[in-house]
This record gives sequence, structure tokens and C-alpha cells, in this order.
Amino acid sequence: MDNKLITIAIDGFSSSGKSTMAKVLAKNIGYAYIDTGAMYRAVTLYCLDNGLIEGDSVDTTRLEKAISSINISFSVNPETGASQTMLNGKNVEHEIRDMRVSGKVSIVAAIPFVRRALVKQQQKMGESKGIVMDGRDIGTVVFPDAEMKVYVDASPETRAKRRFDELKAKGDDSVTYEEVLENVKYRDHLDRTREESPLRKADDAIVLDNSLMTPDEQNQWLLNLYNSIATK
Repeated sequence: MDNKLITIAIDGFSSSGKSTMAKVLAKNIGYAYIDTGAMYRAVTLYCLDNGLIEGDSVDTTRLEKAISSINISFSVNPETGASQTMLNGKNVEHEIRDMRVSGKVSIVAAIPFVRRALVKQQQKMGESKGIVMDGRDIGTVVFPDAEMKVYVDASPETRAKRRFDELKAKGDDSVTYEEVLENVKYRDHLDRTREESPLRKADDAIVLDNSLMTPDEQNQWLLNLYNSIATK
């Protein structure tokens, strides 16, 4: 018997590994993967490149006028098979991952009209099910009726070490571990306390604390959970 198509929502803190595990799960089960964090990062990059951010303040008047013309989509890299984020037709996958964007994304993501615009796009992407979507509010706001909800958790120190190692592997030596840890804690605070759809565990989400798990262990955990739900 074939597994039924379901919606999979994976929420959690920044640098908890949720995007990586969501990509692997989607590939393993043949689902589409949507990185909602990349969407907020793309809007942040747009703001930075167009002078809409000054310190910790965003020019919301100009951004609100521009939001409908900010086109975010995903394409597959023909050489690597990996998903890449497109902003108004340009591949920005690498640009949106640097600390310049990481330091401002939670500010932009807290703006109510930005969240509403992107949530609408995300819900449209998931209309036909068969998707894995990760972010901060997928199981609570975007797809409250998702059949599979996972809430990923790990300590700030563990997540900062992962992020720092990731940056170093890409050749980025511009930041220290302490700076990355400070950024992780700052983003946690903003994500938890923002007025519009703050990060929280959905009542029916299953917690995955992957602090001490290997990537293979967490991938198998997710696959087992999917199989237990999709075959019912």
C-alpha cells in the first residue's frame, strides 16, 4: 500500500539543523522541500541591498510598498541537485547565508505584513500536500492542520558551534564563536517574543532534541516518524 500524501511541518530555533534534516527527509520520501527561513533571508537581503535597514530599524513604509514586487522562488541546481533560493530571478543562495543577513533576519521576520505576505505564499506552495516545510511558525500558523509536526530543539551553545563550524567550512573567518553565540541568543529572543506568530511548540508537535544525535540518527528518527504517520 502506498503512503498517503501528507504535509510535514518542522519548526525550531535557528541553527538547530532543521533545514538540513528537512531536505534529507524530503529527498528520501520524494517530497518537495520549502525552506521558509530562506524566504525571510531573501527579504532581508533585499532590504540590505536597497538601503531599507539602518542599525536595527527597518524602513517599513518603503518595504510595505515593495513587498508585492519581491519575488521569491526555489530552483534545483542542475549540477548538485540542491535547492537554491531565487530573489527576483537571481540565485542568492550563498548571499542569504552570511552573517550580514543572519544579523538582521529576525528583525525583518518580526514585521507583521512581511510574515502575512510570506505565509500566504507558503500556504499556496503547500496546497497539494506532499511537502516538507521548515521554519518558526509552520505547525502553528502556516499549516496548523499538518499531519506531521516536529519541534526541533538544542542548546544555544550546540547550535552556535554548528553554525560556527559551518561558516569556517565555507572559508568565512570573519566572526568568532562568541559572536555567533551572541547572534543565536539574540535571534532566539526575537523569535520567541515577536508579536506576530512567535516561535512556539504546537500543542500536537513531537519534540526532537538533537543535541546529542548524529545526522544519521536524526534522519532515521524522522523517517520512522513519517512512516508511522503516512501509513495510517
